[in-house]
Amino acid sequence: MKFSLWPKNDRAPADLLEEVRRADAGNWHGVWLADHYMPDTGDTTPARGDAYEVWGVLPALAAVTERLRIGTLVSPTSVHHPALLANRSATIDQLSGGRFVLGLGAGWQINEHHAYGIELEPPGKRVSRFSESIQIVKSLLDREQESVTFHGEFYDFTDAPCDPKPVQSPLPILVGTKGPRMLRITCRNAQEWNTWGTPEVAAERRAALTEACEKTGRDPKTMWTSVNALVSLGDGPPPRGRAVVSGSAAQLTDTFGRYAELGFDEFIVPDWNLGAGSSERRDNIGRLQSEVLSQVS
Repeated sequence: MKFSLWPKNDRAPADLLEEVRRADAGNWHGVWLADHYMPDTGDTTPARGDAYEVWGVLPALAAVTERLRIGTLVSPTSVHHPALLANRSATIDQLSGGRFVLGLGAGWQINEHHAYGIELEPPGKRVSRFSESIQIVKSLLDREQESVTFHGEFYDFTDAPCDPKPVQSPLPILVGTKGPRMLRITCRNAQEWNTWGTPEVAAERRAALTEACEKTGRDPKTMWTSVNALVSLGDGPPPRGRAVVSGSAAQLTDTFGRYAELGFDEFIVPDWNLGAGSSERRDNIGRLQSEVLSQVS
């Protein structure tokens, strides 16, 4: 199983890029960034706080790294037009020499949609929009297609190009989701799938993915799968979050082994709870690598 790092988007650019350089020089598989404009409040209340725009930061990540995969976790199709998603992705894949992964989702964060006047459609309509968007993006990034024509409920494309094409063929599209319909769309159109969860929750969601693959005729073995959770090493109180794994080095090594046994290809470590400053984060990330991650086969 591979391990990737998920820095928070509130980091000053110099601190973020230094952390990413260290990850590139180390044993990390990739670096992921969220695509949000403000912290989440769970309702329409806007929130202040630095949130560097991911598509502005990604070219810098491509420039300061040589080995890491870099990607969005994830970009909402409720916010981004498919033409922008495809053309940005192709450009960043060229900048990185073929190391970009486009993470997509249907959109969910209420306050950023409300504050910026972006409609957050009802779930069914939102998924329908996502379905059209991912098909268009996939076609635009296809090196075998010179142009794309698509007439749907939400988008109209007529002989639309995407040049230059990405280095990768195909450029990997990742979808973060757990709903049955979204999973089926993922199986039809994506190369990768991501979820949050402890091993118990992740096992259930992976089973749902396998079922969706079977219903759509997709071999589940052809889907790269990744999972995220906050990680707490030591005896202190575990962080609060939707998915947390905690304990001693031995306990965490066993936990990560369970993810690997479930068949996950990649575990993504958010660094959000690993230190208030760059020095503390560096030390905690280094300790996690040396005491736990290096012990997982």
